[in-house]
Amino acid sequence: MLTFGGFQEPLFHGGDLSAARRLFPDAVEPFIDLSTGINPQPYPLPRLSAELFARLPDSTALERLAAVAATTYGAPAADCVVAAPGTQPLLALVAALARPGRAAIIAPTYSEHARAAALAGHSVGEVGDLGAIGDAALVIVTNPNNPDGRLFARNDLVDIARRLRGRGGLLVVDEAFMDVAAPGLSLAGEVRRGNAVVLRSFGKFFGLAGLRLGFALAAPPLAARLAAQLGPWPVSGPALAVGAKALTDRAWIDRTRRRLGKAAARLDAMLRKAGLDVIGGTALFRLIETRNADALFRHCGRAGILIRLFPDHANWLRFGLPGSERNWRRLQIAMAAFSANR
Repeated sequence: MLTFGGFQEPLFHGGDLSAARRLFPDAVEPFIDLSTGINPQPYPLPRLSAELFARLPDSTALERLAAVAATTYGAPAADCVVAAPGTQPLLALVAALARPGRAAIIAPTYSEHARAAALAGHSVGEVGDLGAIGDAALVIVTNPNNPDGRLFARNDLVDIARRLRGRGGLLVVDEAFMDVAAPGLSLAGEVRRGNAVVLRSFGKFFGLAGLRLGFALAAPPLAARLAAQLGPWPVSGPALAVGAKALTDRAWIDRTRRRLGKAAARLDAMLRKAGLDVIGGTALFRLIETRNADALFRHCGRAGILIRLFPDHANWLRFGLPGSERNWRRLQIAMAAFSANR
């Protein structure tokens, strides 16, 4: 298992409170998990029939969810939508849609993309920008990017897809955090062009990561190939019901976008007051750079607050949003104490 600065690999992905408690056995409880980019105030779960848990998922409910997702995400039609138990199982399947060759991943970004592309038989290389993709058969872009929040213009991505189409290549755009980005950036409406796949995460913005629901948006032939590989009943009955309701709740979506924007600004102010440089992020997480990253990670861990570190960027830390005023207060106290003791 990979280690970095005394920390084991699971901490690199965030969300592993069991690993955090082993690392900080004397930490204040309850632990506050700020290591993920998940909305800490989730969508309110509707009442669910017990039958949803007792029966196999209904194919009509799956079709309805695809139609709802197409409308909400801006895909051309329901036959361009593939629902899955989270986007994670889709990564290798989508990478395999391109012939094995060189994969160019715009980095730094979510590390699972490189692993999934390698599993699909590609020779993986990370590049810093779209201009460096060269003759890659597969190009993977995260937009907005994780962890720095970098944004890529839709027209630039359309141009990349066009160039790739000329040599039989594929563009994959991971829009896991697009729900909190400015309108007009998503590539969802362009997938019918035939060689672009857009990934959308449900759990992050709606705060229901444990539900395990995500989508691939692609031209119908590619969507059909993905659906065939996932097989029957790709999504649970409860996830079908919750997803369909949440994706049509426009009032909650709009209200949540505004709330998350204000929370991100509040977090920026708190971090800067502690003398930290905020260098990027989205409304669901903020990225800082500091020479004291290791010390700050340990300080927060002992205070019962898990934040995200990065093995390839020793001076980076990522903070998610606290979910309650009590947690905001605990973070404020921890930041003030760190600042005072530096």
